[in-house]
Amino acid sequence: MLAARGEAGLDDIAERCRAAGGEAHIRVVDVTDAGAVAQLAADAREILGEIDVWFSNVGVGVVGKYEDVPIADHAQVVASNLLGHMNDAHAVLPIFLAQDRGIFINMISVGGFVATPYAAAYSASKFGLRGFSEALRGELSKHPRIHICDVYPTFVDTPGIDHAANYTGAKLSLPPGSLSPETVAKAVVRLADRPRNTTAVGAPALALKLNQFFVPNLGAAMMNGFMDSWSKKADPGEDGSGALFDPPADPSGIDGGRRRPDQRRRAAAGAGVAAIGLVGLGAVLWRRRK
Repeated sequence: MLAARGEAGLDDIAERCRAAGGEAHIRVVDVTDAGAVAQLAADAREILGEIDVWFSNVGVGVVGKYEDVPIADHAQVVASNLLGHMNDAHAVLPIFLAQDRGIFINMISVGGFVATPYAAAYSASKFGLRGFSEALRGELSKHPRIHICDVYPTFVDTPGIDHAANYTGAKLSLPPGSLSPETVAKAVVRLADRPRNTTAVGAPALALKLNQFFVPNLGAAMMNGFMDSWSKKADPGEDGSGALFDPPADPSGIDGGRRRPDQRRRAAAGAGVAAIGLVGLGAVLWRRRK
C-alpha cells in the first residue's frame, strides 16, 4: 500500500512495483490530515489482512535564514515532518497492539542529532521526531514484538532537493559524498527482517550521539559559516516555496542525478570519516574543559 500527496508519483512507483512482480495499491493522502491517515490504515488492514511494517517516510524542507523564511513555510515543515509522522503512528499503533506485533520505521535524518542552520524548522522537526520515537519506545517496552525503528541518513541524492522551498537567493545543491537512494532503501528493508532502534546510514550512530553530547553547538556553528559562504558564491537561484504546499505535477523518480559514478563508492566512507572527525574534535575539547 503506497500513499503520498501526488498521484502522478504514486502511479509511477506502483508501476515499478508491478513490473518487478509485486502488487501495489495506492491512496492519495496528505499526512498532515490525521483523518485521512487513519482511513489509510483502515484501508490497508482491510486489503492486506494485517499490517506488518509501516514506513513513515515523510520529509520536506525550507532553506534560508530563519527570519527570511515566511512563518507559514516553517509551520508546514513542522506539520509534515513531525505531526505527519505522529499521525502515522497514531493510526497504525492500535492495529499493531491488536496484532501484538508490527514494525514502525521512522525516516528521520542526521538532522535529528546535528542542528542545521539555514533550516531551523527542519532541525526542530527532526529533533522532535527523535524524541517522539524514544517516548514511543518507552510506552511500548512491555510489547517486545512491536518495534519503533529510526533511520538517520546523511545527505541523500534524491529529487527532494529540487522540491525544497528556498529563500537563499542561491541555487540549491548537495555536498560531496551524498548517499544513493538505494543505500538508504537497503537499510530500511533490513529493518523489516531485523528491527533495531537506531540505524545510521552514512555515519556511525555512536559518532552522532557522542558529537551531540560533547559539542552540541560546534557542528551548528561550522555549518552556519559554511552556509553563509556558500550562499554568496553559489549560482543564483529563484526563491519560493517549491513543493512545500503542493505536490509536483509530474513524477520525480528516485535518483537526484547529482552524484558522479565514482562518488557512489566513496559516499558512505566520506560521510563516516567526517562524523568521526567531529567526534574526535569533541573529545579533545571535552578533555580541555576538564
